[in-house]
Amino acid sequence: MDVIYTAEALSTGAGRNGHVRTTSGHVDTEMAIPKEMGGSGNGANPEELFAAGYAACFHSAIQSVARTQKIALTDSTVGSRVHVIPNGEGGFVLAVDLEVVLPEIDPEVAQALVDAAHQVCPYSNATRGNIVVNITVSDD
Repeated sequence: MDVIYTAEALSTGAGRNGHVRTTSGHVDTEMAIPKEMGGSGNGANPEELFAAGYAACFHSAIQSVARTQKIALTDSTVGSRVHVIPNGEGGFVLAVDLEVVLPEIDPEVAQALVDAAHQVCPYSNATRGNIVVNITVSDD
């Protein structure tokens, strides 16, 4: 296996109520359980970091596919919502909603771009078959 890049992070303290820092130093933040889950909410949480990563990665995948197909994208966005859901067995699962906005792109072309991006995005490939990922596409 040829590794292209490795990201590295270290969690210290109490995990969800601790601190996380990447070796690059670009992420260096206090963590806190969200208020909705009984915590203080006074810090980032793993789901926020996952949502940010998935949105950025999927957006990049769409742009890459569009470049390959020589389709110009302007003002595109990807929003991500990561949900924590009880699994009924004492644990939890995640679900993701991605909202893709591709202004001035024909709806059929936009859907084809998103479908292709979903096949190349590392987050999509990692989550496929493991969690529910819903993707909506619009032009506004």
